[in-house]
Amino acid sequence: MHKNDNPLISAWDIPLSLVLLTRLPVPRLPERVFARQADSAWAFPVVGLVVGLLACAVGWVSMALGLPAMVAAVLVTATLVISTGAMHEDGLADTADGLWGGFTRERRLEIMKDSHIGAYGVLTLIFTQLMRVALIAALLTAGAFGGFLAACIVSRAFMPVVMNTLPNARNSGLSHSVGGPRFGTVATGFALALACAALLMGGAATLPVLIAALVVAVLAKIAKTKIGGQTGDILGATQQLAELAFLATTVAAL
Repeated sequence: MHKNDNPLISAWDIPLSLVLLTRLPVPRLPERVFARQADSAWAFPVVGLVVGLLACAVGWVSMALGLPAMVAAVLVTATLVISTGAMHEDGLADTADGLWGGFTRERRLEIMKDSHIGAYGVLTLIFTQLMRVALIAALLTAGAFGGFLAACIVSRAFMPVVMNTLPNARNSGLSHSVGGPRFGTVATGFALALACAALLMGGAATLPVLIAALVVAVLAKIAKTKIGGQTGDILGATQQLAELAFLATTVAAL
């Protein structure tokens, strides 16, 4: 439960979010800062900006060296995966295994907690990552780095939305320990993401944001029906599917 006197925004929120969502080197933070894990969710889009800029740099250098767009896109995707420790991809795979591999709420949650990956998870990763690479290649070919960067930012703004709107499906795990962010935290992060998308893409960002929101809403509805809420895996799937939806809509408009 949040204390009313907790500030909505803290200077520690950005490095804390980097610790939570990436494997990037961050100086050791004071223990007291970790009490703001839920309140730091407004900075999730900033994490998207950081990892997106790293991936953009890799993509720009790759294209400048004359590498094929598909090769450059693979390197960009690898940069995203490495910088985040494949956290979101793992969540997507576990979500696919759990939501479709079990017949009861308890069994689905058990599958999602299992470290092993099943057929649903493997196939989901294959299909989504192939799609991700192809879409990024199209954006690199068009020189539309802004669309790619906006996808990285906006997709992470949807994670706090799901954290706030869905109850936690279990009484353990990272998502439960972090807790739910306040509405003001969610609104601040989403407004920041929209502002960044507008700066990077102008009015062309509107439809990708709406389509990404629709995809996230469908995922949230399925999660609520099948497991009663959200987990850390659902949040990872939220980021991945929102990013794909944003990328696909952006590429379709090129």
